[in-house]
Amino acid sequence: MFFSFLQKCVAVLLSLTATLFVATGIQMADSMEGHEYPLISPTEKNEEDVRVMSFNVRNTDLNGVPAPLRRDLGIREILQIMPDSFGVQEATITWMAALRAKLPAYGCVGVARDNGKTILGMGEYSAVFYLREKYKLLDHGDFWLSDTPDEPSYGPGASYRRICTWALLQNKETGETYAHVNTHLDNGSNEAREAGARQIVDFIESKFADTPVVFTADMNTGEGSTAYKIMAAALNDARYAAADSEGADTYHNCTPEDKPVIILDYVMCSKDVTVDVFRVVTDGIDGRFVSDHFPIYADVRFADGEETPVEPPLEG
Repeated sequence: MFFSFLQKCVAVLLSLTATLFVATGIQMADSMEGHEYPLISPTEKNEEDVRVMSFNVRNTDLNGVPAPLRRDLGIREILQIMPDSFGVQEATITWMAALRAKLPAYGCVGVARDNGKTILGMGEYSAVFYLREKYKLLDHGDFWLSDTPDEPSYGPGASYRRICTWALLQNKETGETYAHVNTHLDNGSNEAREAGARQIVDFIESKFADTPVVFTADMNTGEGSTAYKIMAAALNDARYAAADSEGADTYHNCTPEDKPVIILDYVMCSKDVTVDVFRVVTDGIDGRFVSDHFPIYADVRFADGEETPVEPPLEG
């Protein structure tokens, strides 16, 4: 009851804030004006495809614009892409309240990484959202990327507690089932990223050996890294597996184009999953960046059943 009331309050606050800033005509510091990133928009999804999205929402301010003034942009971006399921990174408890309040079509699973709670959670979530009318939630869970995965804990050398959240989803009409696994690897430690990647691969191979899997993540590392290679050896990177792929680097931090822009965000799939479309969505909302990461998505099919390994690039 309290959480439902909180969601309604957040929804009202978001609407009032957005109205205020539109009315006053304030130029936001997260403007895309002057940036020349390739503009990539979402495609129309084929009916037989399942759209899977990864989105680092940026927990606090973006280029001086605080999160409460950006949340409506992020939510509008999600509604524009309209994924079947999506994983978020850097979603604080206030982000989670806003997402739940403004996305009633979606159910979600996940707990806060610092205390393992949903209500009064401390720390960021790596939650998984899914279309509640289309999918039945068969099972779900969370584990920490550490030697003590059942309790809030740090991995080796990690700067923060890191968590992995998963959901097993069944299409209510067709009976088709897939698992969505989502995480945010550590930003400060190669050792922690590599250990986390191995732990996730081991989990997927033991838990979902006979189930199609989609994996979404901000891995905090590029394609040349060991952590990436661990994941890409077990799963196909949708960027390279897709028949129709239009990509760009995913982390921009609102920087000018002469500064490094890199790939940190990924959608990967088990090797029996067909990837039809991959996109890095760079066009923003109302001329503004929605985060310091571009959201990404893949349109996939699970029915074919043939394994198709995809070789990732040798160097990132």
